Amino acid sequence: MNKQPRLVTTPHRRLPIVIPEGITPTEFFNSPCNLRHLARENGLLRTPEDFLLYRKAIGHSNLFDTSIIHDSSQRILDPLGRPVRRDQLNRRERMVFSRMTQVTFHFMCEKYPDPEQHLLFCGEASLDATWPLGKPGVPSIRMIHNHFMVFDNAELAAAPAAAHDDPNLTDSGNNGIFLLYLNDVYLRFFAVLDLEILKPLPPDQAQLQITGYPQGLPSWEVQGGLESLNSGRFWKEYDMILKGFLDFYRAFFALVASDDTQIPDGATFPNKVEDILLFNSEFHRAARILRLQVLEDPKFANEIRWRPAYKQLIYRDDLGRIIVTISQNSVGNAITELLGIVIKRVSDEDAYSKVEHRLVNQLLELRNRLIRYNFGEPVATPSWPAGVFVPPEKA
Repeated sequence: MNKQPRLVTTPHRRLPIVIPEGITPTEFFNSPCNLRHLARENGLLRTPEDFLLYRKAIGHSNLFDTSIIHDSSQRILDPLGRPVRRDQLNRRERMVFSRMTQVTFHFMCEKYPDPEQHLLFCGEASLDATWPLGKPGVPSIRMIHNHFMVFDNAELAAAPAAAHDDPNLTDSGNNGIFLLYLNDVYLRFFAVLDLEILKPLPPDQAQLQITGYPQGLPSWEVQGGLESLNSGRFWKEYDMILKGFLDFYRAFFALVASDDTQIPDGATFPNKVEDILLFNSEFHRAARILRLQVLEDPKFANEIRWRPAYKQLIYRDDLGRIIVTISQNSVGNAITELLGIVIKRVSDEDAYSKVEHRLVNQLLELRNRLIRYNFGEPVATPSWPAGVFVPPEKA
């Protein structure tokens, strides 16, 4: 099979919201008002810690698609005051978030057991205190979330090729900088982590057969497979990867921003930052390239996210292995694009209505399982007022 990124068209229903005049879509989507609307229209379950399981109204896959978001918007009104990463959650919140991920990933593997037929994955991201508030495009909800998806491999293989220079795949040029100049030092930096469950994989051995992605990202096979997600040690190592990424990101962008070679305050691995990164000439060369581009190109400069921005994925590959990877992006690939899948969303009520019943019933089944495991309380919406799907009336 020809490995190439794929373009997948996903229908959705028109959102039943009206953006007020005088406010940009990004500003509206970030508002507590919109987040309250999200819960009322698409919420499935809410935990006492403010984790909200909800149906993605404009999703990536209509086979299976849901998200868990830390919705603190109704009690923390300052968007910049909300947690956006795992390391900003308290111990209880972090454990609940990890357990919800564990249960949901097990559920997907149970429903879609054959890795040759289905690609399944979840991607954790900070949505996102680093995104410029007035930036058009991706809504900036500014809170941590995890997005769970399943794709049919046959449909992926039959999908048209996405453009290799698609800005979502190339991360507006930053991906190329990492691949050309930082790939070796990035992998070396992660190779020295003290991991027992996560086994480092050469990047080319972690690629999907259909897309040839991820590319140039550090990847680890989960030894013990799916059952290892039930171990607290796995989640400790999962956190170590994020902390290592934060050290790398802060050291690199401090160098880009002001030629600062100080070890970042609060670094988890300060000795490794100095030994592996700050004494590496290619690390300094890449920072200089990016710095010159920021100075010369105002559009590019506005794209840079000076605070850490990341996507951390758990996915099941073609061989059935469970793999963890983490992005190096500073502009923002979507979760699917790190695996070489570009989503084109189209408004198509008829097409969506044909898949909605099956999709929602799976989400309601997942909700019931989470309730059984004592995670929280169900949320009623117009589409499932009493835990049973009700098709919306056509306008």
